[in-house]
Amino acid sequence: MATNTLDDSDGDDYEETESALETALRQLSEAAAQIDVDDGVIERLKHPTRVVEVGVPLKRDDGSVEVFTGYRAQHDDVRGPYKGGLRYHPEVTAEECTGLSMWMTWKCAVMDLPFGGAKGGIVVNPKELSTGEKERLTRRFAEEIRETIGPKKDIPAPDMGTDAQTMAWFMDAYSMQEGETTPGVVTGKPPVIGGSEGREEAPGRSVAIIAREALRYYDKTVDESTVAVQGFGSVGANAARLLDDWGANVVAVSDVNGAAYDTNGLDTHAIPSHEEQPEAVMQYDAPNTLTNEELLELDVDVLVPAALGNVLTADNADDVQADIVVEGANGPTTSAADAILDERDVPVIPDILANAGGVTVSYFEWLQDINRRQWSLERVNDELESMMLSAWGDVRAEVEAGDMSWRDAAYAVALGRVGDAKTSRGLWP
Repeated sequence: MATNTLDDSDGDDYEETESALETALRQLSEAAAQIDVDDGVIERLKHPTRVVEVGVPLKRDDGSVEVFTGYRAQHDDVRGPYKGGLRYHPEVTAEECTGLSMWMTWKCAVMDLPFGGAKGGIVVNPKELSTGEKERLTRRFAEEIRETIGPKKDIPAPDMGTDAQTMAWFMDAYSMQEGETTPGVVTGKPPVIGGSEGREEAPGRSVAIIAREALRYYDKTVDESTVAVQGFGSVGANAARLLDDWGANVVAVSDVNGAAYDTNGLDTHAIPSHEEQPEAVMQYDAPNTLTNEELLELDVDVLVPAALGNVLTADNADDVQADIVVEGANGPTTSAADAILDERDVPVIPDILANAGGVTVSYFEWLQDINRRQWSLERVNDELESMMLSAWGDVRAEVEAGDMSWRDAAYAVALGRVGDAKTSRGLWP
């Protein structure tokens, strides 16, 4: 079960804990109430195009055979091929994949990318797989869903429990069966086989860009602002370091064990990220340490929850002292917390905008693969900056025109684009 926001919400008094699908449907309902979209279009968007379930046999290292269940949910492709991650996790379900595929539809639409939403994965604990077992499982999964995916149909990417190497295996297996090298079948690959420079850093970079723009919108300057970042993984570390480079005073960062805190500012480049050295934050020589819960309540200009979902809840939303919340993780703010922060006039910049750098650079990677032409890191970052600023401007216009929250405005932009595409294409036959 997941607790998320609208992203999540269409009211204040319902239980916070709900499935990913329930959350996604709640998001759709809230967005539909904000703009004029045909009821038939809304009804169609409540249902995925398809959800594929497959058995994935694996020969274990000890010679035994085990069959795992895999899924691929495809929500909507009215604006282009399906796009979304593949996760390896014990709690993967068809319902979860369906809800997450809807979120990907909105994220792609708010960024105005020519993609629809998808999500998939295998019900497995990747920590219990050897490298060889993970490779064999990935290759067999690629074969089992091969007819469902493709560079013009559905383009998977890394997600929880998977990484660039997983995508390399997946691409190779697909290419071998197709009889030609097809790098565009997945994104998030190593650059040496068609991946994009800057892909891993992209979600954190987009969070930093949006945080900078939010500060400017509320008449603050980056070099005079304080920032706290919960979660020093790929998203949090890259966001913190970029904001640090731009002059912000990053006073606190955390990992699962707690937070390093210095009112004079941390040297974020001296603290290893989770990818560089797991659980290293508390080894940094900071004058103070905090719990993760205490970090969320610091009096700072910007709070970036970039670790887990559901960390801002009804229990702590009244204690949040940050002037602005920029969501780095997916769904870090529960529905009840969202309502409390809105009532307190604490702006929350939603995940589908702030951390959309990942899928945006995945789009760049797809373009590079199709054209067989690699972009430089400078070009990737310049193009990402341009697209993030464009999306920020579109959402800001909705905020100002409709007196909406940032979350409602982002979903209004997304649903408006998907709804217009549905209406233009019509219903066949």
